[in-house]
Amino acid sequence: MWENENRICLQPTYIIIKYFLSQHGRSRARVTHAVVVIFLEFFAWGLLTTPMLTVLHETFPQHTFLMNGLVQGVKGFLSFLSAPLIGALSDIWGRKSFLLMTVFFTCAPIPFMRISPWWYFALISVSGIFAVTFSVIFAYVADITEEHERSTAYGLVSATFAASLVTSPAIGAFLSAQYGDSLVVLVATVIAVSDIAFVFFVVPESLPDKMRLTSWGFPISWEQADPFASLRRVGKDTTVLLICVTVFLSYLPEAGQYSSFFLYLRQVIEFSPAAITAFIAMVGILSIVAQTLFLSVLMRTIGNKNTVLLGLGFQLFQLAWYGFGSEPWMMWAAGTIAAMSSITFPAVSALVSHSASPDQQGVVQGIITGIRGLCNGLGPALYGFIFFLFNVELNDMEPLFCKSAIPGLQSSGDEALLTSIILWVYFLAQACFVENHLFAWIFLYIITTTQLQPLNFSFHSNKPAGAGFTPQRSVWELRKTYSEGVIR
Repeated sequence: MWENENRICLQPTYIIIKYFLSQHGRSRARVTHAVVVIFLEFFAWGLLTTPMLTVLHETFPQHTFLMNGLVQGVKGFLSFLSAPLIGALSDIWGRKSFLLMTVFFTCAPIPFMRISPWWYFALISVSGIFAVTFSVIFAYVADITEEHERSTAYGLVSATFAASLVTSPAIGAFLSAQYGDSLVVLVATVIAVSDIAFVFFVVPESLPDKMRLTSWGFPISWEQADPFASLRRVGKDTTVLLICVTVFLSYLPEAGQYSSFFLYLRQVIEFSPAAITAFIAMVGILSIVAQTLFLSVLMRTIGNKNTVLLGLGFQLFQLAWYGFGSEPWMMWAAGTIAAMSSITFPAVSALVSHSASPDQQGVVQGIITGIRGLCNGLGPALYGFIFFLFNVELNDMEPLFCKSAIPGLQSSGDEALLTSIILWVYFLAQACFVENHLFAWIFLYIITTTQLQPLNFSFHSNKPAGAGFTPQRSVWELRKTYSEGVIR
């Protein structure tokens, strides 16, 4: 009798375990899986916003921005080289293994923030080789969605990234103030481990099994594994070259701005920590609305390419506003416009995805992610170098215009002069990047006035034409044909 009762009690658990371990349970890849992976990864890093500033200042008390730029520069350059290769390999061997790899190496530096700051920054630098989660995630989403759904799905993934930053900096700052940075690092580590476990145990493969089994036996030469091979192919395809130049010129100012912006708000505009947290939350919430509601409406009404142009317009406006602004209310207003500009990247990713054949989603998304990784390195390095040239060190933990923070500051005239110098330097950096945006607009205008041609980025240089995929059929459609056992 007791055995029967125990068997009845354990039966639901057995059914759940059997479902997840069965082929049926693993075959249902959904956009939700991608959303959870992105949220956990960036939520863990968002918790470290406050401890990161402290560790950065303590480790590099002199030339803080310059050293931060060098660290991010190495990471960005490595991402630039590796992202296309990882994306291309995921087109052959499947998304899950590379998703697990990218999440693991992206989160690997987190516990070392308290173990050894020097090891922490060293690991951040070299983690760029594999820290390209977005390229694999966007290829994963492309596998399981139809073309008309893809821009909305990309917007949802990008909005999840923004959502992860709405509350995590505030939670991290609260835990740091109440219990110390060690607890924050511990919580972030636990969340990162949970993300890795989620990918390993729950996330299903998005590529059909037959395609992956065939691909495992496919020989790969050094020419195919060459990380520069995809970059050389960029120059041969006018469409993707123009899109890559646009991404580079538009994302470079954004990456440089974010590397120093929060310190700028705190020390020049004199935002309190609570105000900075509220600012991040506001921009994050508005970005979620922009990338889910407004993006889908814009894609249906004005089209993909015009949506990219509109996003670039918002970004150009907010950069110029930040450059001229010197009052707190101006920063809040510019933040609203910055949230609207967040539609650019998912719209660009959808544009590239629509122009690529299904078996090239990984490589083209890898190229775009690699360009962003390069900007994530060059942007902070360029901003740090500009501040270094003008002997501006925004590395004090007190507001910049506090007399205790700047010895020798005697009069309001000196303070006004210093204020004008800082704002002028910051505006100089912004103005340079606004000029880049003008060039980006020109490139996008060229794209919008020409018909987009299907991209030819085949990573399988020896693969027979027409084998496996055709540009007119998506992985989502092929999955249905595989379930029937017939490929039409």
